[in-house]
Amino acid sequence: MFNKVPRAELDDRMQRLRARLDRDSPDWRLLIVVSKINQFYLTGTMQDGMVIIPRDGEATYWVRRSLQRAQDESEFGDIRPMGSFRDAAAALSRSPETVHLETERVPLAAWQRINKHFQFKQVANADLSLSATRAVKSLYELERMEEAGRIHQRVLEERVPELLQEGISEAEFGARLFPVLVEEGHHGIARFGMFETEILLGHICFGESSIYPTSFDGPGGNYGMSPAVPLLGSRQRTLKPGDLVFVDIGCGVDGYHTDKTLTYIFKGDLPPNAVAAHQRCVAIQNGTAALLKPGAVPEEIYDTITRDLDADFLDNFMGFGDRQARFLGHGIGLHIDEWPVIAKSFDEPLQENMVLAIEPKKGIAGIGMVGTENTFVVTPRGGRCLTGNHPGLLAVG
Repeated sequence: MFNKVPRAELDDRMQRLRARLDRDSPDWRLLIVVSKINQFYLTGTMQDGMVIIPRDGEATYWVRRSLQRAQDESEFGDIRPMGSFRDAAAALSRSPETVHLETERVPLAAWQRINKHFQFKQVANADLSLSATRAVKSLYELERMEEAGRIHQRVLEERVPELLQEGISEAEFGARLFPVLVEEGHHGIARFGMFETEILLGHICFGESSIYPTSFDGPGGNYGMSPAVPLLGSRQRTLKPGDLVFVDIGCGVDGYHTDKTLTYIFKGDLPPNAVAAHQRCVAIQNGTAALLKPGAVPEEIYDTITRDLDADFLDNFMGFGDRQARFLGHGIGLHIDEWPVIAKSFDEPLQENMVLAIEPKKGIAGIGMVGTENTFVVTPRGGRCLTGNHPGLLAVG
């Protein structure tokens, strides 16, 4: 029924993770993985359980629920039932004083329940090691992202225009878009790693909605359904002639995402200054993508691109008003927001087959957010686009 992640793929991921831990934390003794996404990355399934990885022994996947599903879905070598954390703790011959943990993912209360049985004295951060391991995609992973990119391109370039009708609300448009994505092969969810970040599809906006402030750490805005659900789109904001339509959504296959933004002009034209700003954003995307080569340093790419931008253009670049994102692009995979980021302080060189979404955008008062976003694979010849090269401002109606 399901496509299983091959055992050789899982073994390679585990081997690379161990090597990265040796590099980042030479004295590490034990890693415990609890988050569902990292469970999936290492085992091919996501259950109520934990992966225990000792430095000097084989990894074990302890599952509380559902053991049957884990066994059906996973090619992982050692899957065991767990009534409680006590079972997993009892199987360790001796617990080290320090455990490496996903400190960005495990809540304090959950950790206290775990450590009640393990009795570790210290916690060390394993987030960078896990993120850096996941950042370099295998051919197996790239195949899924390439398919996600093909779906993304087809839906945004070919099917969205037929969904846009005068008088439709943002929420109605989003409700029509979701089943189209699923019909085309999208896995039905857009996953983010940012703490308590909820996303249904992404930002779906008409006109000035796309520059309305949100707590989301990205350039685009969104009115949303309500203060309680600032997602999807507004029921009140309807599509009018002359509107800029901004669609920034994720698409995924078998857990792996691409990220793409496409803009549309509905029954009208934009002012020349907005068109010029958009075209410059497209040029920035293409210039950034050309630098996505093995050995390139993300912060140096960021500096190279941004130092040529004049003060007038930087005003409302990557956001609007005082809410501006301080990056040009981000890694992507099992989460839409992954490591590395094209931004200051990211000084580890890119590697071949990393995948990044590049998204230069600029807010225009009274108009909305212009710009673009596509997903690229790092190659020796520069970024290879997975999501198409349409420049945006696609005329509709």
